[in-house]
Amino acid sequence: MLITKECDYAIRIIRALSSGETENIPTICEKERITSANAYKIARKLEKSGYIKSFRGSAGGYALNCDLEQTTLYDIISVIDPKMLLIECMQTGYECPLHSHNTPCRVHREFSRIQSNLNKDLKKHSLAQILAE
Repeated sequence: MLITKECDYAIRIIRALSSGETENIPTICEKERITSANAYKIARKLEKSGYIKSFRGSAGGYALNCDLEQTTLYDIISVIDPKMLLIECMQTGYECPLHSHNTPCRVHREFSRIQSNLNKDLKKHSLAQILAE
């Protein structure tokens, strides 16, 4: 899994909203150096998943709708990239000719170990802890 630009931008949007204030997309884009087309698209995904909420009208915008003490990088990244896999062969149901129960692939086993450690590390600290450092 590469952490995509979209995942990076989602984390930046959360960071822009971490003060607790309602912010509009142009302000978020200026703070976090994100294009508005990307910001709107990502904000919709974050809103649909419940991490942010939107307000309409002239004073509208977006605000956090989650507790940063309980939210991790893993949570935000998984909204944008639900599979979060290092490599395609780790997908459920993927048929790899070099990896089977009888002849396990050592590379696959190593990628599985790395994936497990990465997931643990992404879940290790809350966004509140990360943003406070």
